[in-house]
Amino acid sequence: MDRFALVFPGQGSQYPGMVQDLYRNYQSVRDLFAEAGDILGRDMTSLCFEGPREALDLTINTQIAVLTADLAVWLAFSGRAAAKPLVMAGHSLGEYAALHAAGAVGLGDVLSLVHKRAVYHQEAVPAGEGAMAAILGLAREEVEALCREFDGDNHVVALSGDNAPGQTVISGHAAAVAEVIAAAGKREGGKAVRLPISVPCHCRLLREAAERLEAELRQIDFRDCTVPVIPNCDPALLHSRERTGELLVRQIISPVRWRETIERMAAMGVETVVELGPKKTLTGLVKRIDRQLRFFNVEDCASLEKSLTALDG
Repeated sequence: MDRFALVFPGQGSQYPGMVQDLYRNYQSVRDLFAEAGDILGRDMTSLCFEGPREALDLTINTQIAVLTADLAVWLAFSGRAAAKPLVMAGHSLGEYAALHAAGAVGLGDVLSLVHKRAVYHQEAVPAGEGAMAAILGLAREEVEALCREFDGDNHVVALSGDNAPGQTVISGHAAAVAEVIAAAGKREGGKAVRLPISVPCHCRLLREAAERLEAELRQIDFRDCTVPVIPNCDPALLHSRERTGELLVRQIISPVRWRETIERMAAMGVETVVELGPKKTLTGLVKRIDRQLRFFNVEDCASLEKSLTALDG
């Protein structure tokens, strides 16, 4: 069996109807949705399966919906997989799913934390004032230079993610992000796509959200991970009982260093990366980072069977 890693997607992977196939076919998934609904006081089946898209794309809804979807896929996969992963990670919000899957935080705590995280994100920057965009075809250094050109005290824009070679993410005030989008489009090979996220994540505009979440994190009794989890903000480290709270605070205002995360997994001996959650965003990034790695996405019954068969082989 391959030495494999598990990764969990974050905001941007949501769509109405996500993981509905697993909900129909797995009692554990139905139980999860019911428990999550009780904890959050929300009808999670309606939010995840029906939307509407405009509601699902609001950060206060997106974060709890994607977390629930990620954990649903984890339950279906872990209930069938014959072996444990070598390591785990999650992209931004997905890091919380990885920590729960690794036993570092219970379901009630992780759902409550992510709900508060989403509220603090949304209240830090009102909807419409912030934006995020993916920049394609330009080196990280070029994107950082463009951000420095347009960044200012009341006109913030900054690199917020290094996802893969030629694919970075920027965050900031909507007007500043729009200027970088326009400038990137004029560079040779450059292209920019605004992301369906209503808050400028992973930049200094969320410092207040980080401070508010820090107070909540101090109340959580984190445990050591049963499987190593690589943090977004510093892929040279690993999560631990003593360190997790600090790393999750840093995550809010620090760029997501996903390229380095996958490179570390490969250095640890990982041969296959399995993405657990809606869409295939992280699978596509893995392909761009290291073509020697095998990769699978699991989000429904068919893709679950395909991945399990491949891993068993």
